[in-house]
Amino acid sequence: MISSRRLRWNFSLDRAIWWAEELRKPLLILEALRVGYPWASDRLHAFVAAGMRDNGRICAESAATYYPYFEPSEGAGKGLLPALAEEACVVVTDDFPCFFLPRMIESAARQVSVKLEAVDSNGLLPLKAAERCFPTAHGFRSQLQRILPFHLSNAPVPNPLSSLKLPLLDQVPMGIRDRWPPSSPESIEDYPSLVSSLPVDHSTPLAEGPEGGSNAAVTALDDFLAFGLDRYAEDHNHPDEEACSGLSPYLHFGHISSHEVFHALAEREEWFPDLLGRTARGKREGWWGMSPSAEAFLDQLVTWRELGFNFCFHREDYAEYGSLPEWARDTLKKHSRDPRPRIYSLDELASARTGDPVWNAAQVQLLREGRIHNYLRMVWGKRILEWTETPEEASTFLVELNNRYALDGRDPNSYTGLFWILGRYDRPWGPERKIFGKVRYMSSNNARRKLRMEEYLMKYSPDHGG
Repeated sequence: MISSRRLRWNFSLDRAIWWAEELRKPLLILEALRVGYPWASDRLHAFVAAGMRDNGRICAESAATYYPYFEPSEGAGKGLLPALAEEACVVVTDDFPCFFLPRMIESAARQVSVKLEAVDSNGLLPLKAAERCFPTAHGFRSQLQRILPFHLSNAPVPNPLSSLKLPLLDQVPMGIRDRWPPSSPESIEDYPSLVSSLPVDHSTPLAEGPEGGSNAAVTALDDFLAFGLDRYAEDHNHPDEEACSGLSPYLHFGHISSHEVFHALAEREEWFPDLLGRTARGKREGWWGMSPSAEAFLDQLVTWRELGFNFCFHREDYAEYGSLPEWARDTLKKHSRDPRPRIYSLDELASARTGDPVWNAAQVQLLREGRIHNYLRMVWGKRILEWTETPEEASTFLVELNNRYALDGRDPNSYTGLFWILGRYDRPWGPERKIFGKVRYMSSNNARRKLRMEEYLMKYSPDHGG
C-alpha cells in the first residue's frame, strides 16, 4: 500500500486478492511509511499512522497478514520489498501519478524478482481512459460525460476481506522481521508517541480536528451527507456555513475511495444510471440527474479532482512553473516587474504575519488544521502572487506552504488548485491589471464583501485561540 491505504473499495486490494485466490497463496499486506520523503512531519506521519491503526484492526479479524513498517531512519527500509518479494509469487501496488510515488514504483519494478502490477484505484475514471491532457475543466467534463457511463458499473468490492478464505501465512521469515521489524499493534495505537520518536519535522505538529484513517473518513462522509449536502450548492463558498465535505485529506491518503463516496451519495439521492444525461455538453449542472447540491459536489469530486490526475498522468512537469499555459506565462512575464504593494518573506507568510486579516485567517487555519476553506484557498494564493517578487517565486511559495502544512497537499488535486491561481485551466481575463496581467484577479476585500465569513475571521485570527 502506497497511496490507496484502505481495505475497502480498493481495486489494488481486489487484484491482490484475485491473485491469492488464483494461486491459493496467503495474502500479505505491506504498509510502510518512510521518513525521507519531502515535507515529512509529525502532521503527515500521524495522519497516515492513524490509518495504519485502522488497517491493522481490520486485518487482525481476517485471513490477511498485515505488515506495518515505520522506517526508523532514512534509508533503513531499503531492501524490505525485495526481501518480501523473494518469498512471494506476485507483488501488487498502487498506481499514483504524483509526488515521488511514480519513481518509487519504477525502482521497485527493477528490484523485485517477480511480477509487479501497479493498479489504478484513484478515481471513477481510469487514468488511461482519457488519452490526452485536457487544458480546461469544460473539455475534461465533456470527455467524462461521454465515456464515464461505461466505467460507473465497474466498482471495487466494498468489503473484500470480510469473507476472505485463503491459506494463512505462518510467519514472515525471521531474517526479514529482525532486519525490518514491524510495529506492534500497541505501538500503533499510541501513534502520536510513535511518530514523535521518528526523525521527521517536529515543528509541524499534528493537525487539530479529526484524525486520519478509514473510520474517521467514513464518519466525515456520513456527517457531510446528513448535515452538509443539502446546503452545499448554496453555502459551500461561505466560510461561516461549514458546508464543505472535509473529505480531501482522506481522499489524498487513500483512506476513502471516490467510488465509496459516489456510491453513498447516489444511494442517498435514490439515483440510478438511467438518470444520466444523454448528451455530453460539458455543462456543470443537469448531466448527473441528481439534486443541484449533489451535482455541485460531484463537479468537485469527479471533474476537478480527476482533472488534476489527468494532468499529472500525462505531464511530468505538473509542479513546475513552466507547465502553465503560454498565455499565462506571457502575461505574468509582462507584469513581472510591476511594483508590488508589499513583499513578504516565506517565513512571514508561514507565520501569518501580513497586514491582511482574511489572508492571515486562512493561513492560521492551514497551520492549525492542515486545511484552508476551499474558496479562501484561491484568495490566499492570489495574494501570494501580489506579495512575491516574481510569479516564479509565487509558485515556489504556493507549493512550499501548501505541501508543508496541508493534509491534502502533494496531490494532483492540490496542484490543480495551486496552479489554477496562476492561470492553469483558466482563460485570459480583462481588464488587464498590474501584477496579474490577464490572470484572473481576486482580492480579500471582494471576498469579504461577497462571503459570510465574520465568524471565520474571529475563529482563525492569529490573536485568537493560540
